Amino acid sequence: MTAISNSDMLVTVFGATGFLGRHVVRALAGHGYRMRAAVRRPDLAGPLQPLGGVGQIHAVQANLRHPASVEAAVRDSAVVVNLVGILFERGRQRFAAVHAGGADVVARAAAAHGARLIHVSAIGADDNATARYARTKGLGEKAVFAAVPEAVVFRPSIIFGPDDAFFNKFAAMARLAPVLPLVGGGRTRFRPVFGGDVGEAVAKAVANETTPGTIYELGGPEVYNFKELMQFVLATVDRRRLLLPIPFWVAKVIGQFLQFLPSPLLTPDQVELLKQDNVVSVSALREERTLKGLRIEPRSIEVIVPSYLWRYRKTGQFRRPD
Repeated sequence: MTAISNSDMLVTVFGATGFLGRHVVRALAGHGYRMRAAVRRPDLAGPLQPLGGVGQIHAVQANLRHPASVEAAVRDSAVVVNLVGILFERGRQRFAAVHAGGADVVARAAAAHGARLIHVSAIGADDNATARYARTKGLGEKAVFAAVPEAVVFRPSIIFGPDDAFFNKFAAMARLAPVLPLVGGGRTRFRPVFGGDVGEAVAKAVANETTPGTIYELGGPEVYNFKELMQFVLATVDRRRLLLPIPFWVAKVIGQFLQFLPSPLLTPDQVELLKQDNVVSVSALREERTLKGLRIEPRSIEVIVPSYLWRYRKTGQFRRPD
């Protein structure tokens, strides 16, 4: 029997042009897979092409609000990867429509065409959560398993890497603001994970090296609270700023106003999210439903983040002498 090579397998990736999408596409391209990048604006998918070889990545138009376009993007694919998600709501881009409704549409299309499904959710996903982000992520997972019981779901903690929406945001704030807020006193715990490691986890699932019908929780090598992460940002960009504890209720009031900015610094729903730790669960660690369980050694923020936060220093790539 002739073995099937990776180049013979077509993988459709929804959300390929997003922050995480670029890491996933790079990882899959490195393993030789052919990809169909299903995006709303194929004309903006040009930056994906250098991540693979000639003809390896093909962009097609697909919108989760239009099931016919999703089904067309899935047709003939062996594996479907859904990375689509939003951090805040704008216009027709609502959490329920994207995280729950969109996941359902992709899962049903994958099931209809007999494709394996990999769905990226988030740590804290829970259909009973008080935060709409986490609640709709949980509803999305339920829809995925209802349509494709053998699907593989990844729940990452906050994802870092060049152009991330976490470390870059606070480094930019530190460049201008005299104070960085510690919502809820800065006690919320995180296990930041490198986008490249999440991409490799997805590649493992595409290669069928994961257990079907399983939820994996992806985190980096260390746990930090919010205050420790802000201290790390300030040390990395060589800035001295006051870290000001803010009660959750005050932060929620502030978020009521900031949520209307084009790219909000804080929303009331994000404040609600910060009331819960964002770390890999004890059960996932015990059952090895983690990066290490997938034989991926997670990379730390200390190794990766300084390589792109240097642009927020007054001295650029050069550090001030001690």
